[in-house]
This record gives sequence, structure tokens and C-alpha cells, in this order.
Amino acid sequence: MLDYLAIIFAFIFAVGLAAFLLIIPKFLSPKFPSAVKSQPFECGKEPFSLPGGQMPVHFYIVAMLLIVFDVELVFLFPWAVLFRELGIFGLIEMTVFMAFVILGYFYVLKKGSLEWE
Repeated sequence: MLDYLAIIFAFIFAVGLAAFLLIIPKFLSPKFPSAVKSQPFECGKEPFSLPGGQMPVHFYIVAMLLIVFDVELVFLFPWAVLFRELGIFGLIEMTVFMAFVILGYFYVLKKGSLEWE
């Protein structure tokens, strides 16, 4: 149990520091609201028009899919490094993993998330 004491202490310290850094500005920051500060601001000039309508989310969906598939495929590198030590069990595990990744890719294709309109 003493081996984990440093990890527990580091975790408690990190949570405490994060809480401290989030709470302390509430007490120390000056609060002087005004009408000028509440106005929209665009590159130092008055905005000529406010955005109307809905924002297309297609680009955000593609970006999230890129991150998801990128993070999943990062697991291929350690597997490739230890391929010989893992043997047939490692090959089966990676085959199952890649099957899920490919299944997710086909699901995304079926939903049309990668189609440019």
C-alpha cells in the first residue's frame, strides 16, 4: 500500500490545485460590468451583421471522426512493436480490434457523415 502513496498524493494534489485555480479567480478578479463590455466585438470594429441561421455541423462531425479513428489507430504502433512476443493471441486480439474499427467506419459511411454535399 505504501507504493501507491505517492500516486494517491499526486492525484489529491492535482485535484486540489485544479480546484484552487478554478475557485480563486472568483474572489480576486475585479468585476466592473458595463454596457460597452456587453456589446458584440469583432476585430476592433462594430459587427456589420450578426450571424443568422444554424451553423452547419458537418465539419465538426468530420473532425470528431478523424480524432476518434486517429486515437483508435494509435494502438497499432505498440502492437506492431510487440508483434512477435504477443504471438497468435496478439494477432487475434488485434483482428478483433480492427474488426470493431472497420465496423465503426462502415457505420459512419452508412450514416453519410463523410459525404460532402
